Amino acid sequence: MCGVFGIHGHDEAANIAYLGIHALQHRGQESAGLVACDGRMRRVAAMGLVSDTFNRDSLATLPGTTSVGHVRYSTAGSSELRNAQPLMFEYTGGSIAIAHNGNLVNALELRTELEREGSLFQTSSDTEVIVHLMAKASNPELLGRLQEGLTRVSGAYSLILCTADGTMIGARDPYGFRPLVLGRLKDSYVLSSETASFDLIEAEYIREIEPGEIVVIQNGGMTSHRHEQWAASLPASRFCVFEHVYFARPDSMLNGLSVYRARERMGRRLAQENPVDADVVIAVPDSGVPAAIGYANEAKIPFEMGLIRSHYVGRTFIEPQDSIRHFGVRLKLSPVRSVVDGKRVIVVDDSLVRGTTSRKIVKMLRAAGAREVHLRISAPPTTHPCFYGIDTPTRSELVAASHTIEEIARYVTCDTLGYLSHSGLLNAVKADQDKSYCSACFTGEYPLPLGVGAADRGGLVKLRLAKV
Repeated sequence: MCGVFGIHGHDEAANIAYLGIHALQHRGQESAGLVACDGRMRRVAAMGLVSDTFNRDSLATLPGTTSVGHVRYSTAGSSELRNAQPLMFEYTGGSIAIAHNGNLVNALELRTELEREGSLFQTSSDTEVIVHLMAKASNPELLGRLQEGLTRVSGAYSLILCTADGTMIGARDPYGFRPLVLGRLKDSYVLSSETASFDLIEAEYIREIEPGEIVVIQNGGMTSHRHEQWAASLPASRFCVFEHVYFARPDSMLNGLSVYRARERMGRRLAQENPVDADVVIAVPDSGVPAAIGYANEAKIPFEMGLIRSHYVGRTFIEPQDSIRHFGVRLKLSPVRSVVDGKRVIVVDDSLVRGTTSRKIVKMLRAAGAREVHLRISAPPTTHPCFYGIDTPTRSELVAASHTIEEIARYVTCDTLGYLSHSGLLNAVKADQDKSYCSACFTGEYPLPLGVGAADRGGLVKLRLAKV
């Protein structure tokens, strides 16, 4: 998952874009970058966090009234500086910068074709495929080149592009897998992955960029476009339901819903489906908190902060190395003994992927004196990898792909384990014919055919189960 942000028509564009990507830091911690345009394009990007990459001096090197930013963790392309975005290129059509959230499922086939035709790639990112397709397009206009290039790609993309003259473009794939929202900051237009960034810079939310829509923002105005191919046969929207479960900030509005309220409803439904007699409900912070509050309210069991998170440690799900991920659990979370000692504890988390983090949390709670630990997950079992922009593990690493709920409970050493049903999740996000979702990570039903290299990678591996 990545975060993209862009602003057009502001005298301090780079400073505002810095704040924008800072608000999106939760969407990626591997690299951060900004491009600014004032007749020419300048770029600053580095591995690491936004606050480590930029300071007053580096932002001063980015003059211009248009700026595009990006925070990244890798889903396609290795974790190294050459893949840090926004990517910046020069071709016969001029200079262009591009920031991408999502994943192209046919990138490998397209890259092989382009390289055979003589294209030279500077990165291993799937995003660069889009730029090469634009460079080879027959249409002389920038919008036409982008439309022509995007008709060749398949998968998830929310894009923000800018040119040296300050033109900014936003584009979203026809399925609408990844979020992209539009706002106004006085006379400036703003694009972002989430509305939470608008709150920070005091921008007004206007609307979501529609699936299959391209907006061109230049000279203080905006026009909306659709490729005639998409306008004739736009597929049903398939917004990623995992955005509501985990990735988005709870203070964001996505797909017309409050993320916080959606997670709270998940917790209420979870309590209805998986009740248990207990003394206290606690959350795995931070993304599990709204669901835990919903569970506690529905079950009429007190909610307390039984786990405290250190905010100086990154989100363990999106750390790229297993050694960091596993070691990070104890650095990140600490039990409150006075809350759990001698208690029957319900602990609510948003997801259970490999099971290793949950296992360590349960053991920490028992060490802190918890008499019983009942684990509740406010999402269905994750049984399949995502190929549309979330770096879920291969299927062989997904514990629910090869184990029953009872086996997983034994492995994580909890007394009982309960998941939210798929129908319960869809009910919580108010899914209907007009608001449909991609939930392939829970069902294995992929809306788009998967490209070369995106098939199930490896067989299912049984874990050694621990005794409770």
